[in-house]
Amino acid sequence: MKIDIITLFPEMCESFLSESIIGRARKSGHIDIECHQLRDFAFDKHRRVDDTPYGGGMGMLMKAEPIALCFEDICKKNGTRPHLVYMSPKGQTLTQKKVKELAQYDNICILCGHYEGVDQRVLDEYVDEEISIGDYVLTGGELPALVLADSISRMKDGVLSDALCFEEESHYSGLLEYPQYTKPQVWHDKTVPEVLISGHHENVRKWRRLQSLLITKELRPDMYEKIELTKEDIKLLKNT
Repeated sequence: MKIDIITLFPEMCESFLSESIIGRARKSGHIDIECHQLRDFAFDKHRRVDDTPYGGGMGMLMKAEPIALCFEDICKKNGTRPHLVYMSPKGQTLTQKKVKELAQYDNICILCGHYEGVDQRVLDEYVDEEISIGDYVLTGGELPALVLADSISRMKDGVLSDALCFEEESHYSGLLEYPQYTKPQVWHDKTVPEVLISGHHENVRKWRRLQSLLITKELRPDMYEKIELTKEDIKLLKNT
């Protein structure tokens, strides 16, 4: 999979994307991520990519021309048109369901906004969808873009050691993740649940499923209401 990021701060993005799991996955060729400096497509000697908004108002607005030229250059280099996502507070809130959907694309381009946003005409003509990582505003789109790139990358083959690394995590299946423990077995007078050291894999599976159900019901009742309980789920819940 190829992920292109259009940004004013490619070095900022690279510093994150070159480390840890994503960095190793890039080096091994499991994921291809390229950051593009938007100022390289500006027209004047000062490499300005913003200007004052028509109608007045505070702040500056990112111009359409440099963004369009950058995106068209990416399309030419890739030999295909990527699915273009604009990180915006006005966008659809990012969920694991949306991440799974975006992970099916071969090529995604992420546009990072700045200042007061982006000229509406480039959004209308080029952007396929707008995505938000929450109901708050940041100083730029780089952090949201990195969140999106990370969440998509880790679902691709070879990035994590096994699909179970994300399939059993919170949100992937519509439930929050069960509690997890590691050594030592006793810490601050608290011990690991007996079932987890029993060696009985089926009992461990049932315990984890039950804990996910109970935690989701307590912490995210909105998610719990959408769950289609199985016969086993109902039986597990009755025994609590």
